[in-house]
Amino acid sequence: MRLEGETVMVTSRVPVVGDWGRSIKKESVQEVLLRREDDWESASDREQRMLQMCPSSKTSSNHLVGAQQKLVVGYALTSKKVKSFLQPKLEGLARKKGITFVAIDRNKPLDEQGPFDVVLHKLSGKDWRQILEDYRKEHPEVIVLDPPDAIQHLYNRQSMLQDVAALDLCDHEGKVGVPKQLVITGDPASIPNAVSKAGLKLPLVAKPLMVDGTAKSHALSLAYDQFSLSELDPPLVLQEFVNHGGVLFKVYIVGDTIKVVRRFSLPDVDVSESSGYGVIPFPRVSSAAASADDADLDPCIAELPPVSLLNKLATELRQRLGLRLFNLDIIREHGTKDNYYVIDINYFPGYGKMPGYEFIFTDFLLSLTRGKQHKLPGAAICSVDSINC
Repeated sequence: MRLEGETVMVTSRVPVVGDWGRSIKKESVQEVLLRREDDWESASDREQRMLQMCPSSKTSSNHLVGAQQKLVVGYALTSKKVKSFLQPKLEGLARKKGITFVAIDRNKPLDEQGPFDVVLHKLSGKDWRQILEDYRKEHPEVIVLDPPDAIQHLYNRQSMLQDVAALDLCDHEGKVGVPKQLVITGDPASIPNAVSKAGLKLPLVAKPLMVDGTAKSHALSLAYDQFSLSELDPPLVLQEFVNHGGVLFKVYIVGDTIKVVRRFSLPDVDVSESSGYGVIPFPRVSSAAASADDADLDPCIAELPPVSLLNKLATELRQRLGLRLFNLDIIREHGTKDNYYVIDINYFPGYGKMPGYEFIFTDFLLSLTRGKQHKLPGAAICSVDSINC
């Protein structure tokens, strides 16, 4: 059966619908493991005339240019993130909406740059976190996306999923939990015994404990038998592998907007046939290149999680995490209709891979200045394109 699916955006406004379908051949786990760019003008004639009439707008975000409010967004991103996120289609649309992106120079005091209405960042390091925290205290009028201490909560896989585990969403068209997992920080030789004591079932997904943006932090593997566990390299998190039909759902959250896309993942594992496989590393199976567009899939596997469930989940996590920009990697347990697991949460993910992200993100930035999302009521501050199982 060919299923006409959709890339769905859950929002208080209008859903975004696309189509997908590609024939997919059956592959074993081993086989899986082993713009046109829009030419935007820099400014319209009218905008140029208004700038001449209101030159002070360059130094104050409260001045209006025509009918648009000028918004200055300072960004501190890695070169890789700049390339993937600040695409011409985003910058062009932003200019048309009165939004200017300005690179932050890390070699100069942040206080001497700007003024900024919003600071958008994804850099690591204690020094940078302290700079941002000091800046937030001195400039409470500037919106920092997101608070550095809150982000730290997602950089440790031991704490990453704690807020999901604490939720009770059984009354929202499905159950959401996290796979059973175990943190290992000691001698690799002790891992088999620790796994037995914890009662974890093989196979297990092995993930580095810390998510620091390096290639090593995304070096995931699948361990099939007890003997191979001692080959792993702590500190790490061992997470039970849940069969999910080879498809996961990436749930992008931008403020109060949610967008869901399908990605291919690892195929289901037949434990009776996986003896002797040992430990097998696996690549970024959920990247944009692994899109489930144009795929003929069983409707029970391809069906998106219920809108009400995703709305509730996103709302709860925005409050608990104190974040506005993150994504969830969700799987549905194969053979069930409504049993879901969150397997990863990522701060400021690869939004450039999300269809229509330029419209969603610019609308979000403008909403900040209208006071709709300046604060997260009741939010608890708890502290890159991800690889998923």
